[in-house]
Amino acid sequence: MGARAGAAKAAAKGSRPAAPGADPETSGGLRGAGNELRAKLRTQRRLRVVTLLSLAVVVLVVLPAFFGLRSASKDPVFSSLDSLDVPSWAATHVEDQGSGSRWCFLDCRFRERDVDSSKPFKETTAAYTTALEEAGWQPWKVGECPEVPIAADQGTYSCWKRDEFTLDLAVRLPDCAIDQVAAQDPSLVTSAAPTTAPAAKCVGSTVSIHVQNVITDTRGKPEPKESPGLIGETPDPVISNDPLLVPTPAAS
Repeated sequence: MGARAGAAKAAAKGSRPAAPGADPETSGGLRGAGNELRAKLRTQRRLRVVTLLSLAVVVLVVLPAFFGLRSASKDPVFSSLDSLDVPSWAATHVEDQGSGSRWCFLDCRFRERDVDSSKPFKETTAAYTTALEEAGWQPWKVGECPEVPIAADQGTYSCWKRDEFTLDLAVRLPDCAIDQVAAQDPSLVTSAAPTTAPAAKCVGSTVSIHVQNVITDTRGKPEPKESPGLIGETPDPVISNDPLLVPTPAAS
């Protein structure tokens, strides 16, 4: 009897009509949409993590390596000279040379820059003087600046100091003008007639900048005192009348 009652109840339950308007796939559709939403959120989370890791690698590895290689290849002193606020006509051609170690390993670095200017040396000197003062360089009055005096009509020479560096600024006549002056020297004029056409008009000036470390620049520093040596003059031998120095006569 119990088995029959259970079977009848199951049959009645299976034959019960569905509620009006109910979708037989509603439960399965909601479950699928939830799974798709969770998968989409996981994908977006992975993308955010990958983006953050990429930015961290760029900031912590790539940028320091880039700036490190850039600073190693480019001398910061030359970079500071590049940033001088001089007119374009005062730096028409730039040539840089350097020797020694930037970290003063065995030998401190010595920098040289040669620049061509299209205007006379007086205007060029004024332009570079203003630019150096604006960049924080201070005029340095010291002996041996210049080592060789320069005539007032030949150019200018000045020394500067900033932080741990000293700078020599020499502005002179261009090379073509120097050649013309040398050609007018009677001791260099030959009896042969010139075979070349007259040279074009020589204008402009040449700028030379030397930068070195203060510790290697000996100008203005007192010379070290010489310490007395331990080796002196050898005294002359003194001969005395000491009887002990007289040889004993031989027995007869």
